Amino acid sequence: MMKTKNLKTSRRLALVALIPLLSACTVDVNPGYSRPPPRPRPPGPQMCTMEFAPVCGERGGRLQTFGNACEARNRGFMIVGRGECRREPPRFPPPAPGRPGRPERPDRPERPSGICTREYAPVCGQRGRQTQTFPNACEAGNAGFQVIRGGACRF
Repeated sequence: MMKTKNLKTSRRLALVALIPLLSACTVDVNPGYSRPPPRPRPPGPQMCTMEFAPVCGERGGRLQTFGNACEARNRGFMIVGRGECRREPPRFPPPAPGRPGRPERPDRPERPSGICTREYAPVCGQRGRQTQTFPNACEAGNAGFQVIRGGACRF
């Protein structure tokens, strides 16, 4: 009886010793999931239309004007506005009238330091008795003329 008892105890000990060994053995039945799937590649430069719809793009603090949004994105720029990029106006106030070295002229208003677009929408401007045709109202204003009518001046 003692022999049977020792035999049962030995089997139990052997079984207890084999359980950790057997649990450590695993089989990978699906090796396809051992690595994460590859990332999709970023799309290459796409073809852009020749549409002219200017935008202002910014990259690394640099502003640049592009013919359309597609061109800006293809070159890695973020679109910050429609139309051409414009410089910010100076942060200091404009000089007071009658500054030294420049006589005051009441008949000639101060010229704004604005930058004009290249649009062609002719206007007729007048300053005193002088009339002149300008490509657009902005150009007339920068030259110190007041717009008196749209279209070319008739002499």
